[in-house]
Amino acid sequence: MQTSVFPSVRALDQLLDGLGVGAARRRQLDMVRGELERALDRGALPIGARRSLQRLLEEETLAPYVRLAESGTLRHRQVAGGFPPTSETTNEIRRTCLDLLRKALGLLALHLGGGEIPLQPAPEAATLSALARQLDRYLAGTMSPAQTRLTALLALELDTAARSGELVGLRTTHLGKDYAAVYIERRPQGGGAIEREWVETSALSRAALARWMDVRRGFVQRAHGTSKLWVSLWMNHDGVFDNQGNTTIRPPGMPLEENGLITSYRVGRLRYDGLRQLLPLKLEALRRAVDAERRRTAV
Repeated sequence: MQTSVFPSVRALDQLLDGLGVGAARRRQLDMVRGELERALDRGALPIGARRSLQRLLEEETLAPYVRLAESGTLRHRQVAGGFPPTSETTNEIRRTCLDLLRKALGLLALHLGGGEIPLQPAPEAATLSALARQLDRYLAGTMSPAQTRLTALLALELDTAARSGELVGLRTTHLGKDYAAVYIERRPQGGGAIEREWVETSALSRAALARWMDVRRGFVQRAHGTSKLWVSLWMNHDGVFDNQGNTTIRPPGMPLEENGLITSYRVGRLRYDGLRQLLPLKLEALRRAVDAERRRTAV
């Protein structure tokens, strides 16, 4: 990220770097950071907010910022040829991030939002067991590279209850001998100490990882190597667009980004037989179900 011309945004960057939040929350905070900088650049916020981080996060600054952001005016690129209003989910995330930043600076939360976003229903224990059986059936047959990757991903999720950002950060060096364990760095979404642990894997995960590693090897060799566990299977782009809308093209076999991992979950849920009935709409809902079951059985 380039250094901002505004002292308050430079101070915000330092604050963000010290929060220690999870990858998903950091992306949300970076969205807010970008919007605030664009609002300052347009002269839409009080002059004092350019110099002071505290002034930037005061209510008299944030109120007009929130109105502009929700209108879509502060989007960094067009959507369908325009700048439409942001969704209610994005609006609530934005407000939550603002309270998180104010709290980190020692200020009181403003509670600009309308309440917590309702959680998606999570699968029950019986559904998780049925999912494991379905994945085992996949392993008994022929699978495409994408199905092989998703099967390994879901099997590991059933063992670890890892967040998407924690999964995408995995490297081959985080796998134990014969894939009998996996090293997870748990990063709380709201910040806090990182928890590190080795999690014993199931026979399902060990078999799924063995299949995926065979597939992965060919893709990584063509892309000149990476230690990231999850790699792309098709040509894509790096997600960074210039002013003309151009971006850098990435070949197959490159490290899979978190958005790509989540997309593979959503597409696979609809594409592969049996998954639509077993998987919730979002990977996070599956994670919560697995985490709840792990806690229940640990008691």
